Amino acid sequence: MKKSLFQKTVKVVMTSFLVFLLFISQGFVMEGQVAEEEAKTLSIEEFIRLATQNDTVFEEILIDEMKLQYSKDLNLPARDLVLEVKGQYDFMLNQDRGDPDMSVSLSKLFPYAGTEVEFSYANSPSLTSNTMKSQFNLEVSQPIAENAFGAATRLQDKIIGLEIDVIRHQIVEAYEDYLASLINTYYTWYSACENLKIGESSYKQNLQLLDNMNRRTENKIALPVDVNKVKLLVIDKEENVIALRETYKNITNLVMKAVRYEDATPLIPQDPSGFHDFEIDFEKGYTEFTQASRTYEILDLLENKSSLEVKKNADDLLPSTQLLFGYTVEGNAWQIKDEENMVYAGLSLEWPFPDQVDRAEYETSKIDYEKTQLTSQNTYLQIYTTLKNLNLQVQRERELIRLAQEKIRLSEEVLRDESRNYSFGKISLNDYIDAVNKVDTNNFSKIQHTVRLKQLLLEWLCLTDKLVDQTVLER
Repeated sequence: MKKSLFQKTVKVVMTSFLVFLLFISQGFVMEGQVAEEEAKTLSIEEFIRLATQNDTVFEEILIDEMKLQYSKDLNLPARDLVLEVKGQYDFMLNQDRGDPDMSVSLSKLFPYAGTEVEFSYANSPSLTSNTMKSQFNLEVSQPIAENAFGAATRLQDKIIGLEIDVIRHQIVEAYEDYLASLINTYYTWYSACENLKIGESSYKQNLQLLDNMNRRTENKIALPVDVNKVKLLVIDKEENVIALRETYKNITNLVMKAVRYEDATPLIPQDPSGFHDFEIDFEKGYTEFTQASRTYEILDLLENKSSLEVKKNADDLLPSTQLLFGYTVEGNAWQIKDEENMVYAGLSLEWPFPDQVDRAEYETSKIDYEKTQLTSQNTYLQIYTTLKNLNLQVQRERELIRLAQEKIRLSEEVLRDESRNYSFGKISLNDYIDAVNKVDTNNFSKIQHTVRLKQLLLEWLCLTDKLVDQTVLER
């Protein structure tokens, strides 16, 4: 009778423990889940909207575009009207008299034609008489060799235009790179949040296991060594939770800074699996990239700019030759009385020998042009290889996610079976602990590969210039 009662007691204890193990193998409501009800969920779409609206780093990047409208004014010959006035009072020591001396000139350059027009008027005292000498002059100068009829200026205008286009593309790329870094931050935030959930859930499960082991020890069912093993397991899980919580809080601070979040309500991420989720058609995607992409356009612009600089430096080798045409009126007094008129034409020539600086610049520019062409060709090949390998990485991550899901399913089944086996003494506690850890490891692995896939797809969008376009400059 006593034996039967003892057997019933053992059976009840073992059944209770089995039920408990099966219960914890299914997971518990964790501490973080309660917090979710009190937190504000921030989707990745809303995060991007708030970040691009509130993060002043975007403004810092885009403000560089405002300076481009002044590039030509800063780097081309000025079209201004230039007024020059000079006045002085001359004292004739040998004639005991003094008279004013004044000159006024007004000039203007027409840079795209190379033509310069100057009007001048001068009035000065005569050294030999008491009269005032006056002169009016109109002169037109026109380059016919170097910068002939403004050719070099027009080349420079095209070069500056290409530079502006390249800078605009670079501003968009800087904008894109920063946006990509923020999206990566969100992915990392989501990963950290999910890892923390897994870590906290595992920690709570093993705390319950430790509590049950302590009760079993009191009832002389479990050995002290098993209790110590579970205590070590719990400590490991707690250490992991501490590290995961710190990582999550650090990244949360970055997210809050990006959106300028000042509310006291905690933020939590939303699963971004549906965002930028697409299959890569490599051949079609690469063809579109080569035909219409910011990267290819930049390389073309740089080649064109380098070619124009060769032409401009070749123009600089020509002698500075000016055709001069003028009309002069000379006479007495301010009103130019007793005037004498003259029309003139002439030639001004300046030709340095051997012109080593301009010749060196010309030869250097030819070398730079050849280097630019080689750089473009190498860049094309590098981009193709990078995109090809990136596509392979995306395919690999998709396969690893599929395998991780299968491993999670199998490891959870193994844990349920090992829970039952341990309750009947068929396996050691070490085997059970190993089964618990494998479930955690597989869950962490799935999150890691899921986020890695999102990051690779984001990188594909950046490399193919699909994440943002020129419209960001119109904001």
